[in-house]
Amino acid sequence: MENAVLLKAIIENAIDGIITIDDRGRVESINPSACKLFGYAPAEVIGNNISMLMPAPDRQHHDEYISRYQHTGEAHIIGIGREVQGLRKDGSVFPFRLGVSEVQYSGHKIYTGFIHDLSREKEAENKLKEHAAHLEELVEERTQSLKNSVDALQQAKEELSQSLEKEKELGQLKSRFVSMASHEFRTPLSAIQLSSVLIGKYAEDFHNPNITKHIGRIKSSVGNLTGILNDFLSIERLEAGKTEAQLNEFDVVEFAREITEEMQITAKQNQRIIYAHAGTASVVKLDQSLLKNCIINLIGNAIKYSGEDTAIEFTTAINHKTLTVAVKDNGIGIPEADQKHLFEAFFRAHNTGNIPGTGLGLNIVTRYAGLMQGTIQFESKVNQGTSFILTFPTNV
Repeated sequence: MENAVLLKAIIENAIDGIITIDDRGRVESINPSACKLFGYAPAEVIGNNISMLMPAPDRQHHDEYISRYQHTGEAHIIGIGREVQGLRKDGSVFPFRLGVSEVQYSGHKIYTGFIHDLSREKEAENKLKEHAAHLEELVEERTQSLKNSVDALQQAKEELSQSLEKEKELGQLKSRFVSMASHEFRTPLSAIQLSSVLIGKYAEDFHNPNITKHIGRIKSSVGNLTGILNDFLSIERLEAGKTEAQLNEFDVVEFAREITEEMQITAKQNQRIIYAHAGTASVVKLDQSLLKNCIINLIGNAIKYSGEDTAIEFTTAINHKTLTVAVKDNGIGIPEADQKHLFEAFFRAHNTGNIPGTGLGLNIVTRYAGLMQGTIQFESKVNQGTSFILTFPTNV
């Protein structure tokens, strides 16, 4: 008796609709959730054929489906479940997920239907499809713009290459091409980045993790491409001798704090960049742009090669007319066999796996430091982290 009361309470309070029918398709019971979904009172449904809750053409074929199943045993819904349409009392149609089970009770068959309303899911799905279609249009436009830029650059390269007669002219062309490519690629990349931000705002109401994931992938890919362009442009300028140190006096503590705030935004979840300065002096005379590039590269590597919930130590110190900049992480470390090649262009340690990178960053840092009469050292152990130390004369 208690089990029967409990079962009735569960059915009466179930969130999803539950309807039972006999082997002729007549409704034997319907719970409150199903009544609410279809807009009927129990007395209006019980005793009638279940097809009254179905729109055409399912209404006309339901009885023959039951008959065919009883004769052949071939199930299309029973024991399988599928998405179907329901017909409300007011004539409106709505989607729901139907699962049907068959039970032998008191010498006859009873079919129980479990009804899960999909109206909200379908509405959200349709809106998501609209946003996805809009995103595809934007990506297609940006892709075409990028393709046009690449085609134009290729054509320009071919036309200019035909006029080259000397090695010097070839070097000049390469420099021009890298600069132009960097500029032309930045425009569509910036547009894609902006579009992804806007789409993210449009999709905030859906709270859909898939949208957030794919927008994050777009942003990450754009960031990676921008970084690659920056690295190649820096290398080209260095090789062409176009990069020179422009020394100016500035407060290194304020400078470092600004970089810390900037890089903290790009950190992984719960990664903390902890900055500290040692010494009473804080004024140095160096190239702010080159120094910032060096520090951002080192902190960026620390973020990239360290896990979530880790701390990155960033310190500056001035002692005896010397500025020391250190960045220390607790990341994957650098294998000992790879350490001798670490500052070579395009070299990447064997344990970096699928972590993106060009292998140019540390080569650029070394050359920028050299332009300011600085040096770089490091210590690293696999799975125990890496520490980089830059040393410069303060020049003041």
